Amino acid sequence: MKRLLYLLCLGIFFTACKSTSSIVTSKERESKEKLTRSERRKANQLAEQLIDAAIENLGVKYKYAGTTKAGFDCSGLMYTIFNSENISLPRNSFQQSKIGIVLNPKKEQAQKGDLIFFKTNKNKEINHVGIVIEATDEEIKFIHSSTSKGVIISSTKEPYYKKTFVQINRVL
Repeated sequence: MKRLLYLLCLGIFFTACKSTSSIVTSKERESKEKLTRSERRKANQLAEQLIDAAIENLGVKYKYAGTTKAGFDCSGLMYTIFNSENISLPRNSFQQSKIGIVLNPKKEQAQKGDLIFFKTNKNKEINHVGIVIEATDEEIKFIHSSTSKGVIISSTKEPYYKKTFVQINRVL
């Protein structure tokens, strides 16, 4: 009986300790950041293709839960453009913020093709996403789908996005 209880407790311990997060640890980040020149070139080409796909959708209206040219929400736009390059992303911005390498607070490390996340609601949960198209020391420009203007280019210099910025994730 004691042995059965011991095995049961041991099983619960190992089950309870299982990690479900796909966010990369600092050691994994270090090894992932040391890409070969060929891998870096390939990632840069892929980033450009994703940006081109996003640019093709500039001006498309906002549509809640939209994933087509008939209308996009922010995460639907990211889901669709990444899917066009056979990269699977979760469907909502909060879940998208859980994948890849989180660069925050190192905003200066942002590169083309990275995902940029915001908390624009009162719930303190990430609820908005865009794709970085240009990154300098002063600002990050990104394409996203806004509820008022549809698919547009915005900047972290804009007070609204400066105030609501949360993190940047590298998924390529």
